[in-house]
Amino acid sequence: MGNWSEWFMLLAAMTYMVVFVAFVWDMASHSKTLGVQEQRARKRAEAAAESPQLVAAGASRGAGAASSSGGGSVSSREAAGSSVASEFRTSADNPARAVGEFEALNYRRDARRPAARVAVTLMVLAFALHAFAVISRGVAADRVPWANMYEFCSTGALVVSGVYLVTLAFKDLRFVGPMVSGLVLTMLCLATIAFPTPVSPLQPALQSYWLIIHVSIAVAASGIFTITFAMAVLQLLQSRREKRLAAGEESRMGFLRAVPNSVTLENFAFRLNSVGFVFWTFTLAAGAIWADQAWGRFWGWDTKEVWTFVVWTVYAAYMHARVTRGWNGNRSAWLAIAGYLCVVFNFTVVNTLFPGLHSYSGL
Repeated sequence: MGNWSEWFMLLAAMTYMVVFVAFVWDMASHSKTLGVQEQRARKRAEAAAESPQLVAAGASRGAGAASSSGGGSVSSREAAGSSVASEFRTSADNPARAVGEFEALNYRRDARRPAARVAVTLMVLAFALHAFAVISRGVAADRVPWANMYEFCSTGALVVSGVYLVTLAFKDLRFVGPMVSGLVLTMLCLATIAFPTPVSPLQPALQSYWLIIHVSIAVAASGIFTITFAMAVLQLLQSRREKRLAAGEESRMGFLRAVPNSVTLENFAFRLNSVGFVFWTFTLAAGAIWADQAWGRFWGWDTKEVWTFVVWTVYAAYMHARVTRGWNGNRSAWLAIAGYLCVVFNFTVVNTLFPGLHSYSGL
C-alpha cells in the first residue's frame, strides 16, 4: 500500500498541475470577455447619446430650441457615460454599497466558462486521487497519516483542496482557483522533495486519540486560512486596481475583472477567518489537554507551543482590530497575510529547525 500511495500522490500532483493551468486559462479568457463587454457597453452608451432623434427634435423647435437640445445632447452623453461607469463600478467608487453584499460570489447561469468547468472537474478528480493516496498511506502504516512532515504536508494539501471544493459548492470562488491549486501543488512537491519519509510506526508520545482530535482541527483551520490568504492577496491587488480606475488611470491588472471588488473579498474572507479562528482556538485547547496527559503539564513554553499561541494572537488581533477598531481595507488584509505566514512558519520552520518536544518532522 505504501507504493500505491506514492504512485497516486504523483498522479494527484500531475492532475493539480493541469488544474492550475486550466484555472489560469479561465481567468485570462473570462477577463478578456469582460473587457470586451465593457467596450461594447461604452460604445452602446455613446451611440445612444448621439442619437439622431435628438437632432430631429431640435430642428423642429427652431434655432432657440435647437440650442437647448444641444445642451440636452451633451447632458445625455454625460448621463450615458455615468451609466456605463456605474455598470462597472468598483468598491472604490461606492464602498458603502459593497459592504455586506455577496451577490458577486453567486454563480451566474448566463456566464459560459468551459475552462473553469474543466478545472473544477479535474480538481475533483485530483482530490479523489489525493484522498486515496493519503488513506492508503494510513492503511500501510496502520495509523492516522500525519505523524511526520511528509504526511502532514500531503494531508494538509488534501484538506486545503477539500475546503476549497466545499466552498465552491456554495459560492463562486473560481477566481481563487489559480492560487489554491498552485499552493496545493507546492505543498505536494515540498512533501515529496524536501520531506521524503518512509512508512514507519508511530512514536510513543503520539500514540493517543488526541492526535486525531488535535491535528485534524489544526489542519482544518490551516486549510481555511489558506483560502483566506489567497483572498487577502487578491484584495490588495484589487484595491490597488480600483484606486487607479477611480483616479481615471489605466490598470495593467486586467485579469482582476474576473475578481469581485475588494470589499466583497474582505467581508467574505473575514467570515471564513472567523471560522478558522474558532478552529485554531480548539487546536490550542486540545494541545494543552494532550500535553497534560503526555507530559504532566498544560503549558511548557516549547517552541511549537509558543508559535501556536503566536498564530492565535495574530488572528485574534485581526478579529479585534476589524470589529472594534475599524481596521478594514488593506490593513486587515495585511494582518490576515501576517497570520498565515505565521502558520506556515509554525508548520515548516519550527517543525524542522527548532529542537523541542514537538520535533516530529521524521527527517
